[in-house]
Amino acid sequence: MNAQYFIEVTVGTPGEKFTVVPDTGSSNLWLYSSKCYFSPPCYLHPTFHADKSSTYKADGQAFDITYGSGSVKGTAGSDVVHMADDISATMSFGEITSVSGVSFLASQMSGILGLAYNSISVDKFDTFMDLSNQKEKSFSFYLKDSTADSYMTIPGMDSENYDTIQSHKVVEEKYWALQFASIAQGDKKIDATKYKAVIDSGTSLLVGPKAIVDPLIEGISVNSDCSGMDTMPNLTFTIDTQDYVLEPTDYVLKVTAGGQSECLLGIQSMAFPEGFNYMILGDVFMRKYPATFSLDDNTVAFQVAKTLV
Repeated sequence: MNAQYFIEVTVGTPGEKFTVVPDTGSSNLWLYSSKCYFSPPCYLHPTFHADKSSTYKADGQAFDITYGSGSVKGTAGSDVVHMADDISATMSFGEITSVSGVSFLASQMSGILGLAYNSISVDKFDTFMDLSNQKEKSFSFYLKDSTADSYMTIPGMDSENYDTIQSHKVVEEKYWALQFASIAQGDKKIDATKYKAVIDSGTSLLVGPKAIVDPLIEGISVNSDCSGMDTMPNLTFTIDTQDYVLEPTDYVLKVTAGGQSECLLGIQSMAFPEGFNYMILGDVFMRKYPATFSLDDNTVAFQVAKTLV
């Protein structure tokens, strides 16, 4: 339902396969552990068997992450992690033995692979990208409405099918945070210079503080039967000096379940704590504008599909 995107990784020797969310909004790898006995998600997903890997090294350090949708706890270990056959890193990660949050139960993921900066890494573990055997430390996401059309490129970008619109310098090396200038509903512009735009593949929607999101979505009403979208305004997100426009078909989600379709607004305002001056541009934004993340020059570049003649 366009809520999460996944990749497969293998961990250990011989490799055990896991479905994980490649998440630019966090920095750690974690997997459900075979020693997770009392949390239902562990019985519904593959679990990591440390005792079966000849390359595993125990750590024993406590591991604990809290997300917006719940938390995971366990201990740390180290092993070799492969993303595709030739991309690998030997790294520390969390072996989860306790899970809190219904979203973990509903999701098909058996872990998360964090791709943000190591400055926000729990226990200060180096990230997969830091330790990767790839010389070029960059990756790109192409998120679409189907599994067949969605993919990740590492290293670099898909320059055969896409052109770069603009490259933006990261202004805070925690999340992939860029400098906002403004956001706008139609011609109504809202100053956003005190906020940073966080490009987050692990968040389904656009999520931001009430101070700027409430005026952005004021008066926008989405009909559950998906009618009337042709009368809804465009939304513009200006990063540095570049405008990125989302049309109603971009920011309205059409969710189909049980043969029934319903349309929902893909933007949410939240009462963030004072000082949380970020707006999270998740998959709703990244579907329209594929993003390349580079640790080599600390930039995020947005792309647009080439026009085929």
